Amino acid sequence: MATFNEKKTCSQRMENFSRFLWNPDTSEFMGRTGIKWVYIVSYYIAFYIVMIGMFALSIYSLMKTISPYEPFYQDQIKSPGVTMRPDLYSDDALVLYYNMSNKATYEPSVKALIQFLQPYNTTRQQETNKNCTGVTDVAAFLSTSDRSKHACQFLESELGDCAYNPDDKDPFGFQKGQPCIFIRINRIVHFVPRNHSTPTLKCLPKTKEETWEVKYYPEDASFNLQYFPYYGKKAQPTYINPMVAVKLVNVPHNKLIEVVCTVHADGIITDNIHDPYEGKVTFKLNIQG
Repeated sequence: MATFNEKKTCSQRMENFSRFLWNPDTSEFMGRTGIKWVYIVSYYIAFYIVMIGMFALSIYSLMKTISPYEPFYQDQIKSPGVTMRPDLYSDDALVLYYNMSNKATYEPSVKALIQFLQPYNTTRQQETNKNCTGVTDVAAFLSTSDRSKHACQFLESELGDCAYNPDDKDPFGFQKGQPCIFIRINRIVHFVPRNHSTPTLKCLPKTKEETWEVKYYPEDASFNLQYFPYYGKKAQPTYINPMVAVKLVNVPHNKLIEVVCTVHADGIITDNIHDPYEGKVTFKLNIQG
């Protein structure tokens, strides 16, 4: 009498496996007859067709309720954030550190700024965007026959001494110890400062004991209202963020200082403890040399 754990030979195992693949006595392939394979394959084909159809219908229904021109929910983004270039992040803050006599310490920042300013090239702006200077009804001026919108130009000439000049041996003033930084407001669809107040920038030392000269370009340090509102990437594909260039003229050298650049306007929040970049940007500066 065979025991329960009787081992089978290799030939017996191969014979059992071959009969599993094809049993000539019952005409079964892998345990099922031909008609049963037809039934089970048909069932799974129908099942997955129904599942794919339901998934496609749900996605189609969802997409029909979503506008491609603006986000459906914007309740958590009411006030724009503020960013700066060059954006050299350390572990806990933005830090601009370099040595005036060592070009290798600031050359990466110069190259990053040159690339950053490429979309603001005068020729490119004149080709893609409209000159809104002196226009009273900007919204009508930017309108088109469909839901798309034109965008206002922002020219390099507005950046004054901070504009990039390829013939300048010291672009952006790093070698002189008078670096240019660029402050931009983040985009929020349909955001407009309340009471038609023009956002203006102010860059000050974090400690009130320190003072230094700062030059702004444009000189009024403003983000012109012609750039508000932003209508979204699909409606306004050539839109470019307005910005203010800040030239730090006589900041102290060989000393770590903190600079706070704040955008002031009705509707822009600057005291959100949960988001330090809402309405303002703080960075550390250390110029050696």
